Amino acid sequence: MATPQDVILCIDEGTSGTRAAVVGRDGHVSCLEYAPLHVDTPRPGVVEQDANAILEKTLAVCRASIAQAQAAQQRIAALAIATQRCSAVLWDTHTGRALVPVMVWQDTRYVDELDKLAPAWDKLLVQQLGRPAGVRSPYLWAAHHIRETEAVARAFEQRRLAFGTIDSWLLWHLSTQRACVTTPTNVTSASAYVMGGHRYQLDWIDALGFPRELLPELREDADDFGRTRVDLLGIDVPILACAGDQHAGAIGLGCLDREQAMCVHGTGSFVDVITGPVLPVHAGLHDGTLTMTARRAQGVSHFAVETYVATTGSALNWVCEKLQWFDNAEQISSMAATAGSSRDVTFIPALTGFRVPAMEPAARASLTGISMATTRAEVARAILEGIAHSVASCIQSNEDVSGVKVSELVVGGGLSGSSALLQIQADLTGMPVRRMKETDRASLRGIAFLAGSSGLLWNSLQEARATLATDAVFEPGIHADERKARRTLWHARVNSELAHARNFKNTTPGELSR
Repeated sequence: MATPQDVILCIDEGTSGTRAAVVGRDGHVSCLEYAPLHVDTPRPGVVEQDANAILEKTLAVCRASIAQAQAAQQRIAALAIATQRCSAVLWDTHTGRALVPVMVWQDTRYVDELDKLAPAWDKLLVQQLGRPAGVRSPYLWAAHHIRETEAVARAFEQRRLAFGTIDSWLLWHLSTQRACVTTPTNVTSASAYVMGGHRYQLDWIDALGFPRELLPELREDADDFGRTRVDLLGIDVPILACAGDQHAGAIGLGCLDREQAMCVHGTGSFVDVITGPVLPVHAGLHDGTLTMTARRAQGVSHFAVETYVATTGSALNWVCEKLQWFDNAEQISSMAATAGSSRDVTFIPALTGFRVPAMEPAARASLTGISMATTRAEVARAILEGIAHSVASCIQSNEDVSGVKVSELVVGGGLSGSSALLQIQADLTGMPVRRMKETDRASLRGIAFLAGSSGLLWNSLQEARATLATDAVFEPGIHADERKARRTLWHARVNSELAHARNFKNTTPGELSR
């Protein structure tokens, strides 16, 4: 058994930043280190990052966290890794360096190609993968680079090209195994994983033009990933878990069982409803609501349905950094709390398009309903209401697809620290919103639970969950009639933006120039 000083070193590599910390038997997260990451959007639909910078900054925060833990007389017993999902890397196995920028999960550059494949494939894909062809594919992206990018084509010809999502990239570097592997909670989002069979849909892989020999080996989320490289981290411990950050967050918020629902606010806002070891009853009902692997261990998969809004936290950054309307997200929250209402000002956070109520990558963000009397506080409140409305729409879609009725929403992630946002969320959904303590560290805690719940620190996930505590519960504070009116106004403005986006797509260049 572990000693009281034993801890698990945890990585939480997200889109906006990468973190490392240690988690002990009491579930407490300490020795936290963070480094921001840059996201590049050179043109509409293209979202990229530097994989080499992701690795270097992740190593830096790990080393700093390890130093803190050792100074505190804590013994690191294992490593666990949570990562952003569906962001893809191509690298040279001789040099260990990425050959092209990461395709980030928000990227939609090949949506037109996927749209052409969808009619022939969507029925089968929804049945086997829990999702249609969608708006982005790491495999299609990689296939283009193999054909079109000289350095990638050369590495492929010389059999020194590796492909994978961020979990694959980090594990290849951090583990002594130096194997290219991936896990169910990560590969599910890449849209070629047969969840009921724990295997790839190889016919779809072929249709995308991706070479089968580059597919990462499938593992489980709680698994033996080898031992850490001493030359990189200075420690020799087993790597026992690797999972998508959203699903690690769900575990860290205590959402393990059927009918539990949670929302993790990060770069985007992801809303999941757990369905347990059974697949959802209405998979494919809404294009933007996807079936996910919530976790897989010891040969058993648990599932969830997920709907997300891609740009919520990033919308706040955009408003503050690019538009410079506010100093930071905290100022938006504090100013919003002083406004009794937004007075019908509406913000739609669709910087990279819509997923709900319909898939429309061409849709864009908007701020409407402004008059000469509109104040900064009302704009701040409208921004938070836009996030809360989007989450409410995600919950409704999840309920439709899963067949599960949600009675409470558990929240995590950085934005969950905004009490103003969570009260608005409770008002617009008509259900209690529960914020756990240290909620912004849920992914770190959850991946530790997954790694340590087979006897290392805890005997089960349920025992690990018992360490969690509630920080606050936000109850609905408005009547049903007001809620209906506010949701109706929101839907009207969303439908207006959808109509505008579709009309624009169907307008010829000649018509635009008239």
